[in-house]
Amino acid sequence: MGRVLIKKRRRKKRLKQLLFVVIMLFLGLLGFGGYMAMQTLEAASNTYDDLGREKSDLRANAVSISDDPVSVLLMGVEDYSTNGENGRTDTLMVATFNPNDERLKLLSIPRDTLVEISGRETEDKINHAHVFGGKKATIETVENFLDIPIDYYATVNFEAFKNVIDILGGITVNVPFDFEQNSDDRVAEKLQFYEGEMELDGRYALAYARMRKEDPRGDIGRNERQQQVIEAIINKALSVSTVTKIDDLAREFGNNVETNMKIKEGLAFFKEYSDFSTSKIDKLTLKSYPDRINGVSYQIVDEESLAEVQAELKTHLEIDNDTLTVSN
Repeated sequence: MGRVLIKKRRRKKRLKQLLFVVIMLFLGLLGFGGYMAMQTLEAASNTYDDLGREKSDLRANAVSISDDPVSVLLMGVEDYSTNGENGRTDTLMVATFNPNDERLKLLSIPRDTLVEISGRETEDKINHAHVFGGKKATIETVENFLDIPIDYYATVNFEAFKNVIDILGGITVNVPFDFEQNSDDRVAEKLQFYEGEMELDGRYALAYARMRKEDPRGDIGRNERQQQVIEAIINKALSVSTVTKIDDLAREFGNNVETNMKIKEGLAFFKEYSDFSTSKIDKLTLKSYPDRINGVSYQIVDEESLAEVQAELKTHLEIDNDTLTVSN
């Protein structure tokens, strides 16, 4: 009897570690790393929200993460000014996974990109889609903009981002140049960054990922720093020492993240990408230029660059225009 109990405990411990790595890979790969861990199925179910969509409207059939190439949209939501109600998406990142080449393609969309907002038939900054229609409108806007289906999504707020990085013990990045950036807290302290390798806690990491005005390349430089943070989070999240922090990460995960990925899909994801490393990430860039329209600043995406990115993502998802359905 005692041996049976010991075996059950070991199986439970291994399952907990497996689920942890699944979630770490899922959001750690995507950018903010806020979707970290779970301790129980109950904790996971609290974050699940399929938004009433069984599949993307651009898919003729539902896809399986264990068998098919899939896409994931990560939304970093700034909700300080709205008390959590439909704040702006300060960060939008699209990742595609293909089980055949076991690679990840990662694209950051500049927050001020001028696009047509789903459901409004007007053009505005892409980060305003969440203000107008929440997660569903943001997903549909990104689908229309990139002309690809979004199969999975995850949202994380900035507090969760900072807390998770602090729980991980910070991350290491290579700062490209000296700059300073306001912290996001009430004190609004000036945080100093110095060229070269730096250890960042959650507050510094958030400021590093969000800074834009001090970067001579604007949104392009900002997007590259966000992608750099992704790699740093992956490396830290997959370290052996992180396993001991499952309980704290699970609480953060349950309180601050929403997704439409089910537990069984997460397990299938782990099966396909269990040996993933940062060397398998291909970073994509949308070329754009700043412009002012009616006194408002926008990023205008180069049409040729957009077409190239759309084609690369479609190829990675193994879809073409003939296989896409007409969006509602």
